Amino acid sequence: MQPQPAFLLHKRPYRETSALVDLLTLEHGRVRAVAQGVQRPGSRSRGRLQPFSPLHVTWVGEGELKRLRLMESGGAAAMLAGEGLLCGLYANELLTRTLPLELPVAEVFAHYTALLEALPRPEARAPGLRRLEVALLEALDAAPRFTDPQGGELDPQRRYRFDAASRAFVVADPGLDGRTLRLLASGGWDEPGLAGAAKAVTRAALAPLLGARPLRSRELMRQLVERRRSPSH
Repeated sequence: MQPQPAFLLHKRPYRETSALVDLLTLEHGRVRAVAQGVQRPGSRSRGRLQPFSPLHVTWVGEGELKRLRLMESGGAAAMLAGEGLLCGLYANELLTRTLPLELPVAEVFAHYTALLEALPRPEARAPGLRRLEVALLEALDAAPRFTDPQGGELDPQRRYRFDAASRAFVVADPGLDGRTLRLLASGGWDEPGLAGAAKAVTRAALAPLLGARPLRSRELMRQLVERRRSPSH
């Protein structure tokens, strides 16, 4: 196979000197593989196999668990810290938890790559995350339908909440106003004035895919926000 552009989403030890990895690849989506010998001290591959570092990889194997053969650096890693790092960890955890193995998701790969470029800039983080989340929901055929459950238009003067069963919006108060939802429907996911509504909608749409187990990255972000609000900081 031709070397595939890829990013590491998740890594955990496997046997004595290897690692079990989840990779996001350009043409094959999420791939799970064994990286043999990568945990050995002095392994050259160990330094390459890091989160947010572009890679080129090949693998062998017909089952769900592959074996990495080639793993080369594809460029410099995104330099992330603080909130930017936690946003990157959230993206990795989200994709690991929701993407089926080997589902081609080229649009998700493109938005993930763009997100890594955006994360060092605070003002670009939320828009980048929303674009990635929407691309993911579309790839999984789970994107919100900006209608009522019967397919009717949303009333700008009424309030709504997302209904996971129909992937549409039902009248509810408190809720998001129909005007805001119609702006999101027309592509306003990264408009600053719609940031709160966009986050609420994507979170509601992603919840059924994630299930009951909370995301560790969200808990870390909550702790960071609380520390910043503490008078001692």
